[in-house]
Amino acid sequence: MDDFHLCPLSDYYERFLLPVSYSVAFVAGLGLNVVLLWDVCSRQPQQHRNGSGTVVYVANLAVADLLYVLTLPILIVSYAMGNVWYFGDIVCKIVRFLFIVNLHCSMTLLACVSVYRFLGVRFPVSALRLRTKRAAVWTSGSVWVVVTAEVLPTLAYSHTGLIDNQTVCFEMTEPRQFNLYFPYGIFLASSPIGAANTRNKSLRTRWCASIFFVLCFVPYHVVRTVYLFVRVYMVDDCHELNVVVIALKIWQPLISLNCCANPLLFFLGSGRYRKKLRTWLCSRNTRVLPAAVCVVVVDAGPRLSCPA
Repeated sequence: MDDFHLCPLSDYYERFLLPVSYSVAFVAGLGLNVVLLWDVCSRQPQQHRNGSGTVVYVANLAVADLLYVLTLPILIVSYAMGNVWYFGDIVCKIVRFLFIVNLHCSMTLLACVSVYRFLGVRFPVSALRLRTKRAAVWTSGSVWVVVTAEVLPTLAYSHTGLIDNQTVCFEMTEPRQFNLYFPYGIFLASSPIGAANTRNKSLRTRWCASIFFVLCFVPYHVVRTVYLFVRVYMVDDCHELNVVVIALKIWQPLISLNCCANPLLFFLGSGRYRKKLRTWLCSRNTRVLPAAVCVVVVDAGPRLSCPA
């Protein structure tokens, strides 16, 4: 942890909260994204026809999630061992880099999916040239290039160092460089919010993406911004520093759960999977209440019911 060494900081929660949270994110995120990629790659060409652009964006989203998920075992070991870093400077840089890349790619690609569906609903004919598989491939490639360039300075700022004679992997940068890091850190904290504001207009996607954004991304970036200000302008206030450090460490594993939420958004946003889920839920309900009508709110549109 890259906390100021003159302040005694509470870290008792790290050995329990972070390893458990990251373990859940690793198992669920790995399984869901592998299933999602397998489903996308195993589809027949005719199955891609109606939603080829969405499939491209979702596949890129799954790749971004998997790249981050595969770094979680390293963090689990590190936090379980008291935040000691055993994996070297290069691995430290890669882990921190992929965390930020995943955040920014997730929000930008979700925005792309939302805009893609909005164009299909609002301009079904005039926007046909913008809703092709080729356009989606070029857009996704541009997202990777822009996000990588945006996050590239993380490789310079993040590195290993010594705190209390123990090797740690600084999450943002070392304490002596925090004034230099501050403008870049504020830029990273605000740029995903700007990307998210361009999202959606398709009803189903809008509500899912909005709720996901508010619950997952906004609190983390607010806490991260407050943390940056405290570290630069209130560095001698150990109480405030402890509060924001604990808040940041609590939200970090929660933000990692976005690698599980992304495939769930796709599965629940797909008519094929909603139909399967509705059928399964109705079959279970009719076993318990065979004379009743089970109403299943799977779609964000009209309420769907199954007969008794």
